Amino acid sequence: MFVIIGAVIVSIAVAGGYVYAGGPLGVLVQPGEFVIIFGASIGALAISCPKKYLGNLAHSITSLVRPSTYSDESFMELLRMLYELFSSIRKRGLLSLEKDISEPESSELFTRYPSFMQNHHAVEYLTDALSYWLATNAKPYELDHYLETSMETHEEEHVVIPGLLQKVGDALPGFGIVAAVLGIVVTMQHLDGPPEELGQHVAAALIGTFLGILMAYGFVNPMASNLEISGKDQERYFSMIKVALLAFAQGSAPSTAVELARKVIFSMDRPTSTDLNNALKLKS
Repeated sequence: MFVIIGAVIVSIAVAGGYVYAGGPLGVLVQPGEFVIIFGASIGALAISCPKKYLGNLAHSITSLVRPSTYSDESFMELLRMLYELFSSIRKRGLLSLEKDISEPESSELFTRYPSFMQNHHAVEYLTDALSYWLATNAKPYELDHYLETSMETHEEEHVVIPGLLQKVGDALPGFGIVAAVLGIVVTMQHLDGPPEELGQHVAAALIGTFLGILMAYGFVNPMASNLEISGKDQERYFSMIKVALLAFAQGSAPSTAVELARKVIFSMDRPTSTDLNNALKLKS
């Protein structure tokens, strides 16, 4: 929602300031410049983005207009889920959760936490680690290495898409210059025309530079930054799982493990220890 609001503000501010200064809006509508800039941008993106990443690219762009998966409610829900998971393991042993781990979508425990189940990467991260722990009886340091390797791989995969968008954003001013140069070429063919016609062609050429810069710094680069920040929230979510699971594997009580995970959350989303304790009492 805020992405849409921001885009509207940018558009209104630029167009409004232009109109206030006496500029005619019709001059900004230059189909040829649009075709050059947007067509070249899409083509460059197709060249730079391997086919296997196209699905991730489309999903990431559409995620910008959807509510964030990571909120204070989802973080609190994860803490409650981890507490119930660890309490169950302490009472009945890890082997009792073998079916839950192998089939999380039908697990009575996991399905009580919808925001966690909707995050298939996090579900896979946790269940893979539990499966590895169950199958190998791994020591805490071995589990730590497994979790860290999995998290690093996921983080490196996530930064690919913001990087692609950032590169397209950086290229847009250059495509604007290309459009402007081509516009000047067209203008040169009308040097013997009336001044009004010459002025229209020059204005059309300048619109190319304007559009390239506006799209780069007003839309595409901010989108890339938004995805980078979302990646930080995702990193916190995964870190909560890692910290809590390692603490529990090292012998900490379930309440201690989730308290350590709580400290991983950034301050704007972190519940207080009192809120967490009250939530855990409700689960007990």
